[in-house]
Amino acid sequence: AEPSKEEIIEEINDSECEIMLNYLPVGSEKAVRFYADCALRANVGFINCMPVFIASDPLWAQKFENAHLPLIGDDIKSQLGATIIHRVLTNLFKTRGVKLDRTYQINTGGNTDFLNMIDRRRLASKKTSKTEAVQSQTSTRLKDENIHIGPSDWVPWQKDNKVCFIRMEGRIFGDMPIDLELRLSVQDSPNSAGVVIDAIRCMKLALENKQGGILYAPSAFFMKHPPMQLTDDQAYHLTEDFINGTFQKQNPIEIKRYIENQL
Repeated sequence: AEPSKEEIIEEINDSECEIMLNYLPVGSEKAVRFYADCALRANVGFINCMPVFIASDPLWAQKFENAHLPLIGDDIKSQLGATIIHRVLTNLFKTRGVKLDRTYQINTGGNTDFLNMIDRRRLASKKTSKTEAVQSQTSTRLKDENIHIGPSDWVPWQKDNKVCFIRMEGRIFGDMPIDLELRLSVQDSPNSAGVVIDAIRCMKLALENKQGGILYAPSAFFMKHPPMQLTDDQAYHLTEDFINGTFQKQNPIEIKRYIENQL
């Protein structure tokens, strides 16, 4: 039989766990909320590595704020994956004055994550997360028909290998067309693991400093769909400052002011 919520909370407390890490399958909407509530009731921090929105849902974020428990989310970026590369290139188009007209990102893989995503009903929040991660870096939001980002298919023989194809079409000076194509091949699981280890370290710092609520800079740096989207360069510097203690008590207003004055 499935354990009850009370039994899970008791197990968390008995283990002296401090941080709950969520890697449930994409589309597990009810299960993620169930375990987020377990984390709240067990008085532990919560790192949400998949695209059911907890940190970026104001109601859930407020629950962790009220409980004074640290929260990082949502949907983990890989160390060097499709999302981080697509974001950086999109921001590069913007800073170099290139008008981005349309783009796609297609991914294939052979692990159980891709097998699970064959069921398209489970993909709504995943597509939102990956798409917004890129849209947030554009100078002007692309129309829905001009941006396609998401898992494409499960290829069993790829196993844990993930292959990404990115295409970007735009215009440079004189309205001249330019296009970029990129292929990336990575081992999916370790590409994620390296990032989540740093997320755990940041949350441990927050616990030691008795800091609760959303950890905005780590969320922006480590996650695809954070409560506050920043450029990856801004998020990196703010996370470094969070780690070394020069800027720990972060909220959106203070972050905007800090970026204007420091970055």
